Amino acid sequence: MSKNWRINIVLFFIFLGAGMVITRLFYLQIQQGNFYKAMGQGQQTSLLDAKGERGNIYFSNGEPLALTERAAYVFISPTEITEKEKVVEELSKILNIDTTEILEKANVPNSQYQIIQKNLSKSTAENIENLQLEGIHIGYEQQRDYPNKQTACQLVGYVNQEGQGQYGVEEYYNNELEGKESVQKNNTNPWNFLLSPETNDSINGASIYLTIDYNIQYVAEKLLADKAEDYGYKSGSIIVMEPDTGAIIAMAQYPLFDPNSYQTQKDFSIFQNDAVQRIFEPGSIFKSITMAAALNEKKVTPGTTYNDNKGYEQFGTYKVSNYNDHIWGLINMTNVLEHSINTGIMFAEQQIGHSKFIEYLENFGFFEKSGIDLSGEVASQNQEIKKALANKNSAVTFGNASFGQGIGINPLHITTAYCAIANGGNLVKPYIVKEIDTNTKKITQTQTVRRVLTAETTDALKNMMTSVVENGYGHLAKIPGYYIAGKTGTAQAPWTSLGINKGGYSDQTWQTFLGFAPAYNPKFVALVKLDNPANIKTSEYSATPIFHDLAKYIFDYWQIPPDYIEQTTETIDTPAE
Repeated sequence: MSKNWRINIVLFFIFLGAGMVITRLFYLQIQQGNFYKAMGQGQQTSLLDAKGERGNIYFSNGEPLALTERAAYVFISPTEITEKEKVVEELSKILNIDTTEILEKANVPNSQYQIIQKNLSKSTAENIENLQLEGIHIGYEQQRDYPNKQTACQLVGYVNQEGQGQYGVEEYYNNELEGKESVQKNNTNPWNFLLSPETNDSINGASIYLTIDYNIQYVAEKLLADKAEDYGYKSGSIIVMEPDTGAIIAMAQYPLFDPNSYQTQKDFSIFQNDAVQRIFEPGSIFKSITMAAALNEKKVTPGTTYNDNKGYEQFGTYKVSNYNDHIWGLINMTNVLEHSINTGIMFAEQQIGHSKFIEYLENFGFFEKSGIDLSGEVASQNQEIKKALANKNSAVTFGNASFGQGIGINPLHITTAYCAIANGGNLVKPYIVKEIDTNTKKITQTQTVRRVLTAETTDALKNMMTSVVENGYGHLAKIPGYYIAGKTGTAQAPWTSLGINKGGYSDQTWQTFLGFAPAYNPKFVALVKLDNPANIKTSEYSATPIFHDLAKYIFDYWQIPPDYIEQTTETIDTPAE
């Protein structure tokens, strides 16, 4: 007996361990077998993604743009139900669902998994659990919530039913936000995928902080929505950037959608971010780019004169005219920008030479994507345009391109180019995310792509563009106390941009105003783009007033000190003797 006591003790613990394993297996496979079988049917895969909590997305000010919530749902396992009438009646009362709807799912033959209702409140889930009826189960799933609903919707995108980011930041940064690891079914915890979110041993996603200012984004969207009916446009965009860094401060659009209910949208085009995913012809806001090249090459100065004695230029059988065929006579280059004179800017382009003009368009980045951290950026047709411009027989193409017709770019392209004018000549890479909050924080650094203009050129151009607002077609952008540099633009939309396979141009227009302020110490660059304002002929009376209201808000909100004190004349009434 004494010789075998060690063996007996070892055997005792072996049988004890075996008994514990058998007891656990009995609990899992017999008592809870139907539950796990039911859950398994809802997640039938041999390699499961055990996803951690998707990271949140925040505006620069800390306001939440996208959050992940743990949402409870109730499901039934019809093969487990022993008291069908009671189950149906009790669930109907708690969930306020018609009994026939529940009964239909309870009668599905050989089914172990029928979802009754999702997005349960905490109290509702507790009430159902307290019923303690066989065949009723509470499950948990992650749910994406956009607390500000439509605000910045095209910018953020949404998370689809498979849990993948679609469009915008959600798609571009899906891997960083998702945080997942693959878990084999036969690992040490084969039921890992059934655990509650609080105990699921997986990798949580990183939280992301944008460069977008919530307040400026909200005001930009509201301005677009408020003016849509008055001006008669069906869509529009606003971009606000920091010229020195390339940070996007606002990227607004009209119309909007609610990412919380994206499934209700029938027109998928509303999900697209027009600032980076749509091509347009910029029109006369492009004249500042052409003028910048001519100034930089020292082919013209702000005072260089040109005699517009016809109001048009003839290129073989093609006639390119000024707006309303106006004849301006003797003008200088500052007048060309002030009054947006087509013949004058064609003269400036001719002084540069076509090859050099193409070189500047390349340097400004018009023939490549900007590289912004958003999904779906397009630079459609630019290589074809480059080839067309290089054709020595296409003088009319160069003439049109000098004032922004016949050259397709996205709105971010031209806004980024204006940043180079505002910041003294450097093309910077635009970006939307300033920080990714992981174990080692990733903070976006300003990236200068290349220098495109000299400081001397940008100083001269700032004076000319300020004169556009002080004395020219941009006068409605003027705000007392501040110098604003800007340019108006009204471009005809080609038939092809409207989805019509037809050459030439339609009567529809893109109307834009693009500027920066304060002109001599720029804090922001802003583009207002309206798609075919049916009630307004030119951007002087559409996009320009919207820019004014937006700039006024930014001046006040950022407390930007004025450039000068506006002088006022006051009349003092003296009392009668």
